Amino acid sequence: MLRKHWTNVTSSALLLTCIAIFADTAVAQKSVWEKGAVLQLVSEKGAGEGPAWNPAVGLVSSFGSVYLHDVENPQRGEPQIYIKDLGTNGLLWDAQGRLLCCQPSKQRVIRIEKDGSQTVLTDKYNDAPYNQPNDITVDNKGRIFFSDPKYGPYENLPQKDFDGNPVEGVYMIDTDGYVTIQLMHDVDRPNGVLVSKDQKHIWVAGNNNNNEGGERKLFRFELMSCCGGILADTKEMIFDWEDGRGPDGMVQDSKGNVYVAGGLNKDDAAHETNRFKGGIYVFNSKGKYIDFIAVPKDEVTNCTFGGEDMKTLFVTAGGSLYSIRTKNKGWLPVTDRK
Repeated sequence: MLRKHWTNVTSSALLLTCIAIFADTAVAQKSVWEKGAVLQLVSEKGAGEGPAWNPAVGLVSSFGSVYLHDVENPQRGEPQIYIKDLGTNGLLWDAQGRLLCCQPSKQRVIRIEKDGSQTVLTDKYNDAPYNQPNDITVDNKGRIFFSDPKYGPYENLPQKDFDGNPVEGVYMIDTDGYVTIQLMHDVDRPNGVLVSKDQKHIWVAGNNNNNEGGERKLFRFELMSCCGGILADTKEMIFDWEDGRGPDGMVQDSKGNVYVAGGLNKDDAAHETNRFKGGIYVFNSKGKYIDFIAVPKDEVTNCTFGGEDMKTLFVTAGGSLYSIRTKNKGWLPVTDRK
C-alpha cells in the first residue's frame, strides 16, 4: 500500500517520496483521465458539498441552499439557487427524478418530490434524533443507505447504543420505509458511502479528522444478496491517510473504479497534516490505488459524474466546483434502475 512508504522520513524527503510514488504509479497504470485533460474551475460559488447530476435538471450542490450549475453552457453565469436555505449535505437523484437529501441542519433525511414538496424519509431512530446525516447512496432495489457522523462539539450525541455510548452509524432505509442501523461502531465517524456497481459491496469513508489519532481510512464491506444489509464482519481496509485528512465523498465509473475526495493542502490544521495532498484518489474495483488528480482548494469534499456523455467528473472543494474529463463513463447508483 502507498501508505507504507511514508514512515520515518523528513518533511523534504517525504514530499519527494510522495511525488515519486504518484509518478511511478501513474506510469505503471493507465490513467483514468482523458488524454490532455486538466482540472477546470467551473464556479467559485455554491459548491460546498453534494454534488448530484440529473440530465433533465443539471448539476446541483449544497452550500446552505441547494445551487443549480449550468455546467453544459460555456457562457454560463453564476449558479442559481435551486432550493433556498435547505441546509443539506449529500445529495442524490433517485430513479424517479426526485432529489434525496441528507439534511444535517434538521437531523434528518428527506426527499424533494418532482412537484417541489418535501417528504421526510426518516428523522429518528429508536425515538432519538440523528446526529448529522451526511452522505447518501442507494442500491438497485431502491434501498437507501446514509451515514450519520457528528462534527463540531462532541457532546450529547442523541444516538447511543444499549450501553449509553455515542453512535456514529450507517443506516439503511428499506423500500417499505423501515430503518435499521447497519454499522454502529465499525467505522470511526463514517462519512462518504457508496454502493458498488456490482451491488456486492458498500464503500465507507472513516473521516475523523477533528481528533488527534482519529481514523482516516477507506473501507469496503460486503452486502447481503438477499436483503441488501451490510455484513459488518467483512470489513476490509482499502487505504489509510494516517494523520492526513481522510476520505470524504466518492463515486464510481463504468469500469468499477472508485473516485474518492480526500487529502489536505494547508499546513496549519490542528489535527491533520498535508502529507496526502488534497484531491481525488482513484482505486480500481479491487481496491488498488491507481490514480490521483490534485485539487488546489481545501477542503475536497465530494465528487460525481455528469454531463451529456457522463465523462466529466465534478468535484466540490471549499465552496468551489471543479471538473475534469475522464476516459470512462461515470456510473451513478441509480443507473441500473432507470
